[in-house]
Amino acid sequence: MNELAATDVPSVSVNARAADLVRKLTAKAPELRIGVAKGELGETLIDAGSKHIGSISAGLVLAEICMGGLGDVLLCPNADTPRWPWSVMVRSSNPVIACLASQYAGWNLSHGGGKGAFFALGSGPARALSRKEALFRELDYADAAAEATLVLESDQPPPAALVEQIARDCRLAPSKMTFIYAPTCSLAGGCQVVARVLEVALHKLHGLKFPLARVVEGMGVAPLSPPHPDFVTAMGRTNDAIIYAGRVHVFVTGPAAEAKTLAEHLPSRTSRDYGRPFAEIFRRYDGDFYAVDPMLFSPAEVTITALETGESFRGGRVDPTLIEASFNA
Repeated sequence: MNELAATDVPSVSVNARAADLVRKLTAKAPELRIGVAKGELGETLIDAGSKHIGSISAGLVLAEICMGGLGDVLLCPNADTPRWPWSVMVRSSNPVIACLASQYAGWNLSHGGGKGAFFALGSGPARALSRKEALFRELDYADAAAEATLVLESDQPPPAALVEQIARDCRLAPSKMTFIYAPTCSLAGGCQVVARVLEVALHKLHGLKFPLARVVEGMGVAPLSPPHPDFVTAMGRTNDAIIYAGRVHVFVTGPAAEAKTLAEHLPSRTSRDYGRPFAEIFRRYDGDFYAVDPMLFSPAEVTITALETGESFRGGRVDPTLIEASFNA
């Protein structure tokens, strides 16, 4: 079997595909309880969970936009966490591009200082136009599109000066940019973070030095966490949904022995910080996100299928007790 790489679909534009989803999102703005406006530079601003309450339905579309239109995201019942049966399911036939070149929240954006400072993590297809992150040196994918979309985990839109900078990095006019923003504590914001269950697996897979070119297909599921008005609690719940109850299935090429090793090392329980709700871990490190063991950010349970031999290998397990502790905190 020939190995499949991210570059097997070089003609696919994640920004063009996302733009179609953005148009569908804006057309349903009233029923999805989101707000659409124009910024001072002509950029499109979509409030999916700040002044507008938003919705889970908006969050599902938002997650597909984050994946550049290369993933299917839906709500489904799941018996793994019986007291929290509704889960977000994600699937992609182009997971490296969808998850790492688009969905990953890897663009650190900031402007100003003091009380008026703006900071947010940017995710979505505009990343593949700017290619500002070191990760893109390892991803043989670059987009070319006439418009771009960036998703921000924020309760406010980016200031005009930052919009201008981002547009310049994407080599577009500000009027060709769409910014969708929603805080983690909102319905849509929390939903789109839980929908990163497959992306988190691929990011750790990359950290474990497994060749991305050998990742062919992927799917994942994690319980939809209830929102909370406190940011740390809300962030903790979305992380715990993946860390303690996320399940992924990844299909890879190459030796079965390497697939087996990946299944053993990919689950979150291999981390030194595993075992407590994420909000507790975060506070223990005095709010320093980067002090948390990066190996913690991965699904609870994984299945890796080696396509050449048809063998499947499993690692980790779901922990409903820790989900209960987190979601009821």
